[in-house]
This record gives sequence, structure tokens and C-alpha cells, in this order.
Amino acid sequence: MKVKVFDESHEKDLEKSINNFLSENNYDIIDIQFTTAVSIFAEEQVFCFSAMILYKESNK
Repeated sequence: MKVKVFDESHEKDLEKSINNFLSENNYDIIDIQFTTAVSIFAEEQVFCFSAMILYKESNK
């Protein structure tokens, strides 16, 4: 089993990163965990969209 972690500041960037990763090879996905965090820096909201994929390389 392997783990891949993604961290992006926009949900569409996270989606694109995950889709690119999944299209590279044939993986057997075990689990995907997703989280969102937000913080305030000065007067700006900072978002963090993260996902962790547990997978194994397919033998197909």
C-alpha cells in the first residue's frame, strides 16, 4: 500500500492534481480522505484543500 498527499489552495486545483495522478497509471484505490481548512491572514482568508489517497499499484 502507498500514500499520496495533495494540498492546494483552490478546490479546482486539487481536483486537477488528483485526476492527473490517477490518469498516470492504473491504481487500485483503497481510500480517499478529504479535508478543508481556512484561516485568516491580515484581512485575507486563506483556504487549504487537501486529500490523501491510499492506493496500491494494479497488477493488470
